[in-house]
Amino acid sequence: MSRPDLGPCPPRFVEIKKEIAASYPNFQERVTKAWNELLVDLDKVTTDIAKEGTDYVPQVDFSEIGNLSPERVEEVRRKGSVVIRNVVDDAEATSWREWLQEYVTKNPGIEGFPADDKQFFQLYWTKSQVRARGHPNVLAVTSWLNNMYHVRSGAKIESVDLNTPLTYADRFRIRHPGVQWDAHPPHVDGGGIERWEDPTFRKCFEDLLSGDWRNHDPYDLENRINARSSMYGRVGQATVFRTYQGWLAVSETGPHEGTLQVFPNVFLSNAYTILRPFFVQKAGTEDSTDPKNWEYDVSSSDFPGVYSTGTGFRGPWPNTKTHPHLRLDETMVSVPKVNPGDMVFWHCDVVHAVEKEHTGKGDSAVMYIPAVPLTPQNAAYVSRQKENFVKGIPPPDFPPGHGEGDYAGVGRPDDLNSPVGKRAMGFSIEVA
Repeated sequence: MSRPDLGPCPPRFVEIKKEIAASYPNFQERVTKAWNELLVDLDKVTTDIAKEGTDYVPQVDFSEIGNLSPERVEEVRRKGSVVIRNVVDDAEATSWREWLQEYVTKNPGIEGFPADDKQFFQLYWTKSQVRARGHPNVLAVTSWLNNMYHVRSGAKIESVDLNTPLTYADRFRIRHPGVQWDAHPPHVDGGGIERWEDPTFRKCFEDLLSGDWRNHDPYDLENRINARSSMYGRVGQATVFRTYQGWLAVSETGPHEGTLQVFPNVFLSNAYTILRPFFVQKAGTEDSTDPKNWEYDVSSSDFPGVYSTGTGFRGPWPNTKTHPHLRLDETMVSVPKVNPGDMVFWHCDVVHAVEKEHTGKGDSAVMYIPAVPLTPQNAAYVSRQKENFVKGIPPPDFPPGHGEGDYAGVGRPDDLNSPVGKRAMGFSIEVA
């Protein structure tokens, strides 16, 4: 990375690698075998992704979600990304965009970037956002996505309900054509070095680290719900468990118009990302994609794609140099064109980015709305978030600020006009 605010991993990180290596029998032998097998599969799948491009991303209609064939559901799970059409009526979604534009016009001094032409806003409580998050169809979709997860061991986990969706307040963007956007290169949210450092988070990837990589399940809840995704208190790092991240389109937007890009295979990208720190390219070799040019090595503190910020860590931020076998220059595919009321979702481990270019003619406007299940940790966050909502101040995970309580058109609890929306926002949650 060339960003001056990001530095190398600290020397102590070599101890994380050594601890992991010591935790699994025959670690070097087993992960080396897994690595070599994985690279063969990656070569095949990345070729398919590069060939199909946007068409590789699954698309379903809201009316279908309860009746999809097991094969289509498995495709969504494997690729970890999906476009869901007609979640909200076009006219209603379009009115939400108009309200957003009116909100930013009527309330000067709001926070956003770029500073001289604000398009990504540090705003959470507009009437549009509150109504969208509480819309019964939106919550039905997030509940459906939550139910992609399961407890593989069959153990009963108390106080977890995948059928009770919660609301996680996030921001929105109204991106203008012709503006270069470099703020969101390929990255994975929901924890950086924590994926290796936090023992509970690490267990989510135990099959990968034990060499049984084909048995990895990105949808196993057992350790996810207690994994620490934020060990260093970095502002803006989500502390809740989001099964899928997502957004709701309130304008037309398509490829080359500032839309989302994904690497659409969460199984393989997880395997590669988690195993990558234990392998280096052999000295003197040139072709970084040739499996023969790589070897096992845990002597370095480097976790490729993870960077120090001085007080915490960012990442994983893979790129073509640090993660060459992902072929990100060919496999970060743009999601299909969407219309107002369509939604796009991607699994919490999916590598994703925002297109740098917007060559379209109109604004690309979306509200960020993830899928969040009821868990004790999530319910506790939503309770704090509800208090901030009532006060009109930013949610707990986000930078503190003046807030929106005195803004014209700010959303209020009365804008949650459905029982499921009120419950999702924490106004009637009971946790056993």
